[in-house]
Amino acid sequence: MTLAAAQQIDTGTVTVLAEVADGVGSITLNRPERRNALHAEMYEAVPRLLERFATADDVGCVLITGAGDAFCAGGDVRDGGSAKDVPAGDRDQQIAARAAILADNACMVSLLHNLPKVTIAALPGAAVGAGMSIALSTDLRIAARSARLIPGWAKLAFSGDFGGAWLLTHLVGPSKALELLIADVAIDADTAAHLGLFNRVVDDADLPAAARAWATTIAAGPTSAFAGTKANVLDALRLSLDEALLPESERMVRSALTQEHRDAVKAWLATANKKSKS
Repeated sequence: MTLAAAQQIDTGTVTVLAEVADGVGSITLNRPERRNALHAEMYEAVPRLLERFATADDVGCVLITGAGDAFCAGGDVRDGGSAKDVPAGDRDQQIAARAAILADNACMVSLLHNLPKVTIAALPGAAVGAGMSIALSTDLRIAARSARLIPGWAKLAFSGDFGGAWLLTHLVGPSKALELLIADVAIDADTAAHLGLFNRVVDDADLPAAARAWATTIAAGPTSAFAGTKANVLDALRLSLDEALLPESERMVRSALTQEHRDAVKAWLATANKKSKS
């Protein structure tokens, strides 16, 4: 198979790299010297890219990763976070203003979680705090064997941000999520896979190629059907079975009207005919 040349995307910042190739929209957090700790420019660039990929006809799957040997070290505590952007005021005003900024910065996890296309995180190394949240907000995760998930908040007497508790709770249940967040110890790749936090674990050297191959395979599939499947799964998190049946049925009917479905049926019939004649 001949792979198409990558289309580089101007992200407006060197802290985030992006490209589109073979149906995959790739985002790379690019501060390897700081283990890809989050930077103010990332809070604008990443959501903008996700919104672009959400509606791009040439993107069927979104892949997010980190440069170097880490995924993301979380918020950069050294730069003061959002505090420097808050005007003077009483305590409650300060809290509300800072919370609004933090929630706005965290919109990338909501976009990754709700994007109408399959999202994959490829972890070359540690994902800490908000970085762990970003990884867990994707639909699928593939990790290098040396990768770790580290909550990180408790060590700094933080309660957590970027949806970390919500994401962990939905993935492993409330009791286990609370245990992991309070213990605040590194979750190695094998343990993360056992808990269902990692879908695949590969040797470190194999991660870039394995992640790309997985994303390319998904992008080459029936992406409209996958969007409906993802919506069904998200509905399962918030609706009862009875409530979920009608929207699921509507998506099924819509998928039956697509060219993807007609092509798939044609291919299936051709294969079935060949088998019947052999």
